[in-house]
Amino acid sequence: MRRLIAAALATALLPAPATAETLAPLPPYAAAYQPVTVDERGLWQQADEHERALRDSPAVIRDAALNAYVRGVLCHAVGEDRCRAVRLYIVRVPAFNASMSPNGTMIVWTGLLLRVRNEAELAAILGHEFGHFELRHSLSSFKRARTTTDIMSWASVLAPYNSGSLATSLIGLHFSYGRTQESDADLMGLRYMRAARYRPAAFPRVWERMMAETDASALGRRRKVTHRYSAGFFDSHPTELARAANLRAAAGAEIDTGEEGVDPFLAAMRAWRPQFLADQIKLNDFGGSEYLLGQLADRDWSPDLLFARAELYRERGNPRDLVSAAEFYREAIDRGFDDPIAWRGLGVSLLRAQQAEAGRAALTTYLERAPQATDRAAMSMLIGPGDVK
Repeated sequence: MRRLIAAALATALLPAPATAETLAPLPPYAAAYQPVTVDERGLWQQADEHERALRDSPAVIRDAALNAYVRGVLCHAVGEDRCRAVRLYIVRVPAFNASMSPNGTMIVWTGLLLRVRNEAELAAILGHEFGHFELRHSLSSFKRARTTTDIMSWASVLAPYNSGSLATSLIGLHFSYGRTQESDADLMGLRYMRAARYRPAAFPRVWERMMAETDASALGRRRKVTHRYSAGFFDSHPTELARAANLRAAAGAEIDTGEEGVDPFLAAMRAWRPQFLADQIKLNDFGGSEYLLGQLADRDWSPDLLFARAELYRERGNPRDLVSAAEFYREAIDRGFDDPIAWRGLGVSLLRAQQAEAGRAALTTYLERAPQATDRAAMSMLIGPGDVK
């Protein structure tokens, strides 16, 4: 029994050892893998069903220009031949994530688009996800998970008294293998970046900022902040610290060569950034959102970022926050933010901060600038009788 389990572990479960080799050129692209066995076809059918539901979801952003831009970055990063296998969906979720299914479905959350700073960073994450697809990680994980459960089932029958410790070892190996896959996909993303002449330094910077945002979010919620290089037993991904360090080491002397594509990225996101920012503020994550806004501003607070910061402070609503919110609203207005909602936020903040006269004046300006406002009746009640024109 022990020999059987040891052989199965050696051949089916143990992850391939990580290497620190210099990045090799990309291999010729092979056509997308097609399912062969019954189990594989079942996995693909599940992915197809998910895509059919996703295709009709109201959360999917269907703006042609935004979709064309993101797809263009993907195609430039991985190459036109690889890109043809991908069907891209941008989903309105204010968190940092992207994923890819074995049937060629790539999902990009809008929180990712808000957090990356340029084309190179976007290409790094998209390349990482395509790396999972090209390396067939979903299928490999599926097969290994099935083998794990098979061994655990046989162990519970043949060696019931020792099955608990074996199950723990198998579970640990399963998560370890997932972390190895993530590291391999990171290296594939780096290889795509190099082939597309994007700057490799952009990739580790993403994980460094995500680590800092996680810390800021934890501090805002009065939780303990820890920086770990090694992942935990049940972690399916390496830590951000380990990923950043490994990517910098893998990029080597080439880390600061290549293009970043800042201006095209900002131009493509300009129309959607106000919506992405509004979705972020609704997360009720003051620490993380404040850090993110500061990173996006980079010491140059644009009117839309000032407005978002004002909304963030007003939403938290401490007495001192309302004073800060009013200042940010005024600064946003002074710097050219002309959407009437800035006067509404200013007025509500001032009223809640017991500055009634100034608050009513700001709300009056709001209704003058937005005569068809859907909340006109509610704002008129706050202003009081006789003051609304």
